[in-house]
Amino acid sequence: MRAELLAALCALAASAAARAESLYVVEQLVVNVNSAPDASGERIATVKSGERMEVLERLRDQVHVQLPDGKDGWIRASYLSADEPLKARLAASAAEVARLKEELSHAQAQLAGAHAAPAPSAPPVAAAPPAPAATEDSSRAPQRALFEGEPEAPPRRLWPWALGSALGGLALGFALGALVLDRHIRRKYGGLRIY
Repeated sequence: MRAELLAALCALAASAAARAESLYVVEQLVVNVNSAPDASGERIATVKSGERMEVLERLRDQVHVQLPDGKDGWIRASYLSADEPLKARLAASAAEVARLKEELSHAQAQLAGAHAAPAPSAPPVAAAPPAPAATEDSSRAPQRALFEGEPEAPPRRLWPWALGSALGGLALGFALGALVLDRHIRRKYGGLRIY
């Protein structure tokens, strides 16, 4: 009695979980929906790739489904997929790209409008007399170069040195490993090199 009750509860839970699941017919197919799970029943409908249907229950390799028009029948599980069809995903992605392009063009138009608007004029400021070169602090030279439009020296490239150091370290590690292995083998085999 308990086993039957437990089995009934498990079946009820499994069918409730299956009802919440949506599956889609896999790409490039036209599939028959039959009235019986063993394909011996009559054909109720045909479905095409990408059509959505709700799962009612599963029996071995057959799935009991409900079609959008309300009909229900059985279809082989290998013809179904939980993934949304590629065409629908592609259409959603294309719509998202179009929306983002529209936002980008709107933002670029706002930016162009902001650059075209005249800047508010500030009262003229008296220019300070230039400081003599001898008293100028050498730490301010890069800042002065930025504001006066002088080109800065190109930055040093450190990656060749880092790459060379890494390769040198690998070569040294390999050599040390080979020596340790050779010593270990000689010790194990009484001074003989057995490779």
